[in-house]
Amino acid sequence: MPSFDIVSEFDKHEAKNAIDQANKEVDTRFDFKGTNSSFEMTDEKLVMISESVFQLQQMFSIICSKLSRRGIDIACLDVGEAKGSGKMMRQEITLKQGLDTALAKKIIKLIKDKKMKVQAAIQGDQVRVTGKKRDDLQEVIHMLREEKIEMPLQFTNFRD
Repeated sequence: MPSFDIVSEFDKHEAKNAIDQANKEVDTRFDFKGTNSSFEMTDEKLVMISESVFQLQQMFSIICSKLSRRGIDIACLDVGEAKGSGKMMRQEITLKQGLDTALAKKIIKLIKDKKMKVQAAIQGDQVRVTGKKRDDLQEVIHMLREEKIEMPLQFTNFRD
Protein backbone atom coordinates (compact mmCIF):
# COMPACT_ATOMS: atom_id res chain seq x y z
CA MET A 1 0.00 0.00 0.00
CA PRO A 2 1.56 3.35 -1.00
CA SER A 3 2.37 5.77 1.81
CA PHE A 4 4.39 8.86 2.70
CA ASP A 5 5.25 10.91 5.78
CA ILE A 6 4.55 14.59 6.40
CA VAL A 7 7.32 16.14 8.50
CA SER A 8 8.65 19.56 9.36
CA GLU A 9 12.41 19.62 9.78
CA PHE A 10 15.57 21.40 8.71
CA ASP A 11 19.19 20.44 8.23
CA LYS A 12 21.07 21.37 11.43
CA HIS A 13 24.40 21.36 9.62
CA GLU A 14 23.14 23.90 7.08
CA ALA A 15 21.78 26.04 9.96
CA LYS A 16 25.22 25.98 11.60
CA ASN A 17 26.84 27.01 8.30
CA ALA A 18 24.36 29.88 7.92
CA ILE A 19 25.16 31.08 11.44
CA ASP A 20 28.89 30.96 10.72
CA GLN A 21 28.35 33.03 7.56
CA ALA A 22 26.19 35.53 9.46
CA ASN A 23 28.89 35.88 12.15
CA LYS A 24 31.48 36.62 9.45
CA GLU A 25 29.24 39.26 7.89
CA VAL A 26 28.57 40.93 11.26
CA ASP A 27 32.33 40.98 11.97
CA THR A 28 33.10 42.71 8.67
CA ARG A 29 30.20 45.19 8.46
CA PHE A 30 31.05 48.79 9.29
CA ASP A 31 27.85 49.48 11.28
CA PHE A 32 28.74 46.64 13.70
CA LYS A 33 32.38 47.69 14.33
CA GLY A 34 33.25 47.60 18.03
CA THR A 35 29.81 46.38 19.18
CA ASN A 36 30.76 42.76 20.04
CA SER A 37 27.68 41.57 18.15
CA SER A 38 27.44 37.84 17.52
CA PHE A 39 25.22 34.82 16.88
CA GLU A 40 25.40 31.74 19.10
CA MET A 41 23.73 28.38 18.49
CA THR A 42 22.76 25.95 21.25
CA ASP A 43 20.64 22.89 20.26
CA GLU A 44 17.52 24.42 18.64
CA LYS A 45 18.07 27.93 20.02
CA LEU A 46 19.84 30.74 18.26
CA VAL A 47 20.89 33.71 20.42
CA MET A 48 21.67 37.12 18.94
CA ILE A 49 23.78 39.43 21.10
CA SER A 50 24.31 43.12 20.38
CA GLU A 51 24.18 46.57 21.99
CA SER A 52 20.81 47.86 20.77
CA VAL A 53 17.42 46.70 19.55
CA PHE A 54 18.07 48.30 16.16
CA GLN A 55 21.22 46.22 15.71
CA LEU A 56 19.29 43.08 16.71
CA GLN A 57 16.78 43.86 13.97
CA GLN A 58 19.61 44.24 11.46
CA MET A 59 21.11 40.95 12.64
CA PHE A 60 17.73 39.23 12.24
CA SER A 61 17.54 40.29 8.60
CA ILE A 62 21.10 38.98 8.08
CA ILE A 63 20.32 35.57 9.59
CA CYS A 64 17.05 35.31 7.63
CA SER A 65 18.86 35.87 4.34
CA LYS A 66 21.62 33.38 5.23
CA LEU A 67 19.13 30.69 6.30
CA SER A 68 16.97 31.10 3.20
CA ARG A 69 20.02 30.84 0.94
CA ARG A 70 20.88 27.58 2.69
CA GLY A 71 17.42 26.15 2.00
CA ILE A 72 15.94 26.60 5.48
CA ASP A 73 12.45 28.08 5.51
CA ILE A 74 12.26 31.08 7.85
CA ALA A 75 8.71 30.09 8.84
CA CYS A 76 10.30 27.67 11.32
CA LEU A 77 11.77 30.59 13.29
CA ASP A 78 10.07 31.56 16.55
CA VAL A 79 11.42 34.97 17.56
CA GLY A 80 11.48 35.83 21.27
CA GLU A 81 11.57 39.16 23.06
CA ALA A 82 14.72 41.30 23.14
CA LYS A 83 16.06 41.38 26.69
CA GLY A 84 18.62 43.79 28.05
CA SER A 85 21.23 43.01 30.67
CA GLY A 86 23.63 45.79 31.41
CA LYS A 87 25.13 47.10 28.18
CA MET A 88 24.17 44.18 25.93
CA MET A 89 20.84 43.09 24.46
CA ARG A 90 19.97 39.42 23.83
CA GLN A 91 17.26 37.93 21.66
CA GLU A 92 16.49 34.23 21.40
CA ILE A 93 15.21 32.60 18.23
CA THR A 94 13.89 29.05 18.44
CA LEU A 95 14.28 26.88 15.35
CA LYS A 96 11.12 24.77 15.41
CA GLN A 97 11.28 21.23 14.13
CA GLY A 98 8.67 18.49 14.10
CA LEU A 99 4.88 18.69 14.02
CA ASP A 100 3.16 19.34 17.34
CA THR A 101 -0.09 17.47 17.99
CA ALA A 102 -2.33 20.49 17.32
CA LEU A 103 -0.80 21.04 13.86
CA ALA A 104 -0.87 17.30 13.10
CA LYS A 105 -4.58 17.18 13.98
CA LYS A 106 -5.18 20.21 11.76
CA ILE A 107 -3.46 18.45 8.84
CA ILE A 108 -5.51 15.29 9.39
CA LYS A 109 -8.70 17.36 9.55
CA LEU A 110 -7.80 19.08 6.25
CA ILE A 111 -7.31 15.70 4.60
CA LYS A 112 -10.57 14.28 5.96
CA ASP A 113 -12.56 17.41 5.04
CA LYS A 114 -11.55 16.97 1.37
CA LYS A 115 -12.99 13.41 1.52
CA MET A 116 -9.94 11.88 -0.14
CA LYS A 117 -9.53 8.11 -0.23
CA VAL A 118 -6.54 8.06 2.12
CA GLN A 119 -5.93 7.42 5.81
CA ALA A 120 -3.80 9.71 7.95
CA ALA A 121 -2.33 8.86 11.33
CA ILE A 122 -0.10 10.71 13.78
CA GLN A 123 3.21 8.97 14.47
CA GLY A 124 5.25 10.94 16.98
CA ASP A 125 6.16 14.26 15.37
CA GLN A 126 5.07 13.27 11.86
CA VAL A 127 1.90 12.28 10.02
CA ARG A 128 1.78 9.07 7.96
CA VAL A 129 -0.62 9.09 5.00
CA THR A 130 -1.56 5.81 3.30
CA GLY A 131 -3.85 5.09 0.37
CA LYS A 132 -4.57 2.51 -2.31
CA LYS A 133 -3.47 4.64 -5.26
CA ARG A 134 -0.37 6.72 -5.80
CA ASP A 135 -2.48 9.43 -7.47
CA ASP A 136 -4.52 9.90 -4.27
CA LEU A 137 -1.32 10.51 -2.30
CA GLN A 138 -0.05 13.00 -4.87
CA GLU A 139 -3.40 14.80 -4.62
CA VAL A 140 -2.92 15.12 -0.84
CA ILE A 141 0.58 16.55 -1.33
CA HIS A 142 -0.74 19.06 -3.87
CA MET A 143 -3.60 20.08 -1.55
CA LEU A 144 -1.28 20.59 1.44
CA ARG A 145 1.14 22.70 -0.58
CA GLU A 146 -1.70 25.08 -1.50
CA GLU A 147 -2.97 25.41 2.10
CA LYS A 148 -1.66 28.13 4.41
CA ILE A 149 0.06 26.16 7.19
CA GLU A 150 2.25 27.99 9.71
CA MET A 151 5.10 25.46 9.56
CA PRO A 152 7.08 24.45 6.45
CA LEU A 153 6.19 20.89 5.44
CA GLN A 154 8.31 18.25 3.74
CA PHE A 155 7.00 15.02 2.26
CA THR A 156 9.37 12.13 2.85
CA ASN A 157 9.51 8.35 2.74
CA PHE A 158 7.24 8.01 -0.32
CA ARG A 159 6.70 4.27 -0.91
CA ASP A 160 4.77 2.34 -3.53
